[in-house]
Amino acid sequence: MDQPQYNTLMDALQQVPDPRKARGKQYPWALLLALACGALVSGQKTAHAIAHWVVLHATELREHLRPPRDRLPSESTLRRMLRAIDVQVLEQQLTGYAERLAAETSKTGIITSPTGEELQGQAIDGKELRGVRAHGQPLCLVSLTGHGSGIVLAQTAVDQKSNEITAAPRLLAGRDLQGIVITVDALLCQRNLAQQIVQQRGHYLMVVKENQPELYKAIALLFEQPPWLRHERALEYQAHRTCNKGHGRWETRLLESSTTLCRYLDWPGVGQVLRRQCKRVIRKTGQVSLETTYGITSLPPAQAGAAQLEALWRGHWTIENTLHYVRDVTMGEDAGQMHTGNAPQALAALRNGIISLLRWKGWTNIADALRYYGASVQRALALIGAAPT
Repeated sequence: MDQPQYNTLMDALQQVPDPRKARGKQYPWALLLALACGALVSGQKTAHAIAHWVVLHATELREHLRPPRDRLPSESTLRRMLRAIDVQVLEQQLTGYAERLAAETSKTGIITSPTGEELQGQAIDGKELRGVRAHGQPLCLVSLTGHGSGIVLAQTAVDQKSNEITAAPRLLAGRDLQGIVITVDALLCQRNLAQQIVQQRGHYLMVVKENQPELYKAIALLFEQPPWLRHERALEYQAHRTCNKGHGRWETRLLESSTTLCRYLDWPGVGQVLRRQCKRVIRKTGQVSLETTYGITSLPPAQAGAAQLEALWRGHWTIENTLHYVRDVTMGEDAGQMHTGNAPQALAALRNGIISLLRWKGWTNIADALRYYGASVQRALALIGAAPT
């Protein structure tokens, strides 16, 4: 999907239309957006905190941004801006910006096939804004995030009377997925989504659970009672084991893949089925747990063996560790109480853009990054590309 190219975050946001009527405008639209982004990248978490940041740094902000009549907006003005902004256009512009950042990011989240082909993993997952639900207005956002980089490539809201199953196809619509492997959890393990990904020239890796009962039982039975003979095993079966320690535990992961079912399954583009077993031992207590999960992928063994599939499986959780956790905890999204108009979705989109920008800048610890830019207004405004209005 072709996207405009922007040099800075503010270049992308300049294209978001001003929804206000001409009469009564006191502040340039670009000024309001720059203040919101500058405050967010400085570690402010709520609309009140954004407005307070503007008050605390009013002298520096006026010197750098040179607002008309040397005035800065109030908290109510900033709140109205967030409620009224066109979130669909906002997310489209941020998608174009993120595509440029991703293209310039060093290769992460990429697997190399046995034939030398490079494939980029991208994860789809949904996240509910708990602060909005507390006010009786549930809002779930589905994001597409690059494995490894943590750059948010796209985001869309789930319709209130629907779920992620209908939102994911919209998220991918129009994208050229050649060289891309889309990874999803069990909820999105759906035939229609698999078919769409294949039609858009991409590949998929889907976790399979009981919401697809026939598929789940077939894969489980295959690995529990493998039918292959010894001479067939080398042709139809692969396994890859990894071990590591951390967080006070030992982990051993075994990923097994097979092509045996591909001749029989009614599933779009199936190339292999998978079983992944993860054994965890708590080092202090010796407590042992074993988790077994199953999956399906369109990748044939020639493009991805068991080792590459294990890397993609683990890479899927990039979206939890480098995006959702950061928005929830580091940037305080779930504690936010803004729930009217487009404000919750707008703030989530702006946080995505800032996280992507910080990842592109090389920050692995977003909390450290927010403290660094929060220590200097000039530094924060320079990062987002804010210019005098």
